[in-house]
Amino acid sequence: MISFKSISIKSLCLLPLLMMAFTTFSQSNEEVQVANAIEKLRVTMMQPDSAVLANLVSEDLVYVHSSGAVRNKKGFIDEFMKRQTDVANVVISNQTITISGNNAIVRHRMVADSRKAGYPPVIDIIVLMVWRKELGQWKMLARQAAKIPQ
Repeated sequence: MISFKSISIKSLCLLPLLMMAFTTFSQSNEEVQVANAIEKLRVTMMQPDSAVLANLVSEDLVYVHSSGAVRNKKGFIDEFMKRQTDVANVVISNQTITISGNNAIVRHRMVADSRKAGYPPVIDIIVLMVWRKELGQWKMLARQAAKIPQ
């Protein structure tokens, strides 16, 4: 039995790092790759880059807003490049990634500050995405967002 007296402050400081390492190791390599692609998308939503956006999504993309607006790949890229959607401080939480063959099903909550006049100042939605591995790279194939009931 370990007593708390025998645990040093240094050991307690290392505990969060060990927990993060364990979480990372418990994810499959495919899940980590999908999570990395989602992170790249999150960052690019705040600082749009058409080449990065084009590389992250499938030619067959179906992108659906919580408003019901539907976009294809070109419409998705245009939306961010023309600042039709203009967000800052995008935070993703409660994310789950399930790999099924060459597909990944992703769910999460996204909260972001809107920089667009006429939009609510804070966007708070839940998102369901399907990512597909295409030529060795994970690409977003479908996305459906829904508003969280207030």
